[in-house]
Amino acid sequence: MRFQPRPLALCAALFVGATAFAQQPPPPGPAPAPMAAEVAAPAITGRVQRWLTNPNGDVDGFLLADGTQVAFPPHLSATLLQSLKAGDTVQVAGFRAPNVPVLRATTVTAGGRAVVDQPPTPGAEPPRPPGAASLSAMSASGRVARVLYTPRGDANGVLLDSGSIVRFPPHVGAALVPTLQPGSAVFAKGWGSRGAQGSAIEATAIGSSADTMRELFAGPGVEPPLPTGPRDPRGPRGPRGVPPAPAS
Repeated sequence: MRFQPRPLALCAALFVGATAFAQQPPPPGPAPAPMAAEVAAPAITGRVQRWLTNPNGDVDGFLLADGTQVAFPPHLSATLLQSLKAGDTVQVAGFRAPNVPVLRATTVTAGGRAVVDQPPTPGAEPPRPPGAASLSAMSASGRVARVLYTPRGDANGVLLDSGSIVRFPPHVGAALVPTLQPGSAVFAKGWGSRGAQGSAIEATAIGSSADTMRELFAGPGVEPPLPTGPRDPRGPRGPRGVPPAPAS
């Protein structure tokens, strides 16, 4: 009689094998791979209009004068800040999703110097993400100058005419974009930072004014785009467990 393994034992064996496989480091690649739906785009040349920052204070992109949003990983920010400034002419090569005004840069060339996004060194320890202690409770207000997107085309923030950047998760952006068109009034509170390149916050509440703000995060582990029910008595929680910004 041929032995038939029990389903539970078989599942356990498969789980252990999959875990062992997942723990193996991926082989190094020659360059960052394109995301789904992205294709290699012809290099473009333009003038840097302004830097884009994230709530942690890292520069992760810039806008060109023609309206193109260029995105790059924050680990390139220090090198790029030393290589160019607002007003400089740059050439950017990278990947782009169809009908999305965002170019994910793999190479930025300015003044004859090329900055290339290289894959991490195998075995190198990744940088630690900043903790809540590095963020400040902040608010931002103004009118929408433009909507910001991820390289996939999901709205994940707005640039205000005041110069502040308000960020939010893409699933929240899907609900907010219809009311956040250029010229729309915005008031937001959350957690972020201010630096030489501008200020940015991760919104925990947003609206057209301080009186009409709606909480974006209703409770620990719960992130409804626009909750309409009563507030959680424990108080809302922000991204990554960060408490909500106090009312200004």
